[in-house]
Amino acid sequence: MNIVQENFSIASFLSKEYKPYLISGPCSAETEEQVNETIDQLALHVPQIQVFRAGIWKPRTRPGVFEGVGEIGLKWIKEAALKHQKPCMVEVANKSHVEAALKAGIDMLWIGARTSVNPFIVQEIADALRGINIPVFVKNPVNPDLDLWIGAFERLHKAGITQLAAIHRGFSSYTKTEYRNKPNWEIPIELKRRFPQLTMICDPSHICGRRDILLKVAQKAMDLNFDGLMIESHIHPNEAWSDAKQQITPLELKALITQIVFRENKILSADDDNALIELRSKIDRIDNYIIELLSERMTISEEIGTYKAKNNITIYQPERWSQIVDRMLKIGTENGLSSSFILQLIQQINKESIRHQTQVMNKKDAL
Repeated sequence: MNIVQENFSIASFLSKEYKPYLISGPCSAETEEQVNETIDQLALHVPQIQVFRAGIWKPRTRPGVFEGVGEIGLKWIKEAALKHQKPCMVEVANKSHVEAALKAGIDMLWIGARTSVNPFIVQEIADALRGINIPVFVKNPVNPDLDLWIGAFERLHKAGITQLAAIHRGFSSYTKTEYRNKPNWEIPIELKRRFPQLTMICDPSHICGRRDILLKVAQKAMDLNFDGLMIESHIHPNEAWSDAKQQITPLELKALITQIVFRENKILSADDDNALIELRSKIDRIDNYIIELLSERMTISEEIGTYKAKNNITIYQPERWSQIVDRMLKIGTENGLSSSFILQLIQQINKESIRHQTQVMNKKDAL
């Protein structure tokens, strides 16, 4: 059974009373005092928060660093949240984590990016939760693989868990960018397109990896109609035992939230502004034209493939490819387009062109 094939809509269980749906708390529970003070300050300064969070077990890249306080921290976050009559959530990465969290009365769970990338572990967690329909948030896998993300939801759903939500925390990359994890916004947008009822939370803390650009990413998530934000907060961020650079104080979180512009999610009707409707119509016409031009380009690519096959020429021609890239970058930037966009666009066009040429060159009648 596949949730895509059966047109399954993942339950949207979170309250829509507030926008955004806010989740906050320390990256890691370090001491009982630190957890209590952080939650108390968050409750005082940011009453919009609906769920308090804390990392109990921390999957770190290399051993020998702080890997979480472990099971004892469950009691700290549960009692701190209960004092303010709000639910709490922790990350689970295996069966024993699930069992300990449930025993401690944790209200919600999330599956981290390093776990969602592993179908065996996700299945283990799903089996441990079978028959217990607790809300579960699934972070995107560390690598940009939408099917792998969807697969995690499928495994949980098959185990009878319907209270599911997604957390977008960005994707690892070998190339250096301003982000700790590249947003790749098109991936969560596509997930939301396939499952419109799925609640989508953005985690700017892990996307940014630094506090100075948190607002920019949080605003972008709201502009893209995300349902909420998960932002890490610590009473003394610079002294945090993990991910110090990306955490902010409760007062800083309050300031950040007040700066976000919340826009209306509105479906236009015939009674709405005709100017916007006309602009969208122009976009549709241009999009149709782009597709027609790309189709024409691929037809020409097939003709080139036939020529290369008859003359025993390789598909990839480095000099020609360099000429195309240089020319397109020049034209694109002169017309106000970013070089990164142009490069990605021409790479995808070239990939499709190679596919067409390969099909033609492998036909016997092309020779």
